[in-house]
Amino acid sequence: MPGTNGSTLVAELNRLANGGTYPALGSYKAEAGAANIWAGTAGLGLQGALNKKVDINRTPDNYKGLWAVCNELASTTNLSPSDALRTM
Repeated sequence: MPGTNGSTLVAELNRLANGGTYPALGSYKAEAGAANIWAGTAGLGLQGALNKKVDINRTPDNYKGLWAVCNELASTTNLSPSDALRTM
């Protein structure tokens, strides 16, 4: 399920961590916690999961840093970072 236009980064990370649907507000995790739950579903750490999302062939020896890979993810979709997360 795609995200809701105008939702926050924390809301989108929680949606991804919750399998694509927004959890109840009382169940929301902080930004890093939600991101790590989502990354765990890929069997990778957060940085690795985002690098694989951008390029499935990327290996740990050429992973980009967290900020760099987030910016790269947004640029591949021609969307803002929040909007790019909504499409995932």
